[in-house]
Amino acid sequence: MHTHLRRLSSALDGTDAARVEEWGARAARALSDGQRLFACGNGGSAAEAQHLTAELTGRFENERAPLSAIALHAETSSVTAIANDYGYRQVYARQLRAHARPGDLLVCMSTSGNSENVVAAAKVAHELGVTCWSMTGPGPSALESLSDETVAVPAPSTSTVQEVHLALVHVFCAAVDREVAAREHEVFVPARRAAT
Repeated sequence: MHTHLRRLSSALDGTDAARVEEWGARAARALSDGQRLFACGNGGSAAEAQHLTAELTGRFENERAPLSAIALHAETSSVTAIANDYGYRQVYARQLRAHARPGDLLVCMSTSGNSENVVAAAKVAHELGVTCWSMTGPGPSALESLSDETVAVPAPSTSTVQEVHLALVHVFCAAVDREVAAREHEVFVPARRAAT
């Protein structure tokens, strides 16, 4: 096996995917009840964040209603205006202040766990009553101390951390699909019994 793949396999073995699966189930319940999910990151982590939101607003593997999910870096006019007027550190925090409400969710993705703009968003989430979940590389990190829950990937290589984050995005989305389907079944079965 190639050295890179051995490192990836080792990182996957040491990552708490079960926690991310639980996040997905909890997110499905919140989003089905009308809450919103926000996601943020920089560079490759921004791409992973947008991958997550695309799977939620579109679909992952099963048909279901679209779920409200916004990748904060994709609001390019907002990002550039905020960066110009307030500094790049505020590009996610200020958007979160504008859009987020108590009970919403924020998924932070950062290989270092110390990206200033992502850390600032986590701080604002705490102030607003927004649940903050973070995926990072090896800890300790600023995000770990500011988030409600963190999954840290035990890999020294940025590329390996990002690859594991992508796998975790898919774990998250699969859990969302299962939970949404289960909730729909619970609603459908009692309604059908009441009609008979």
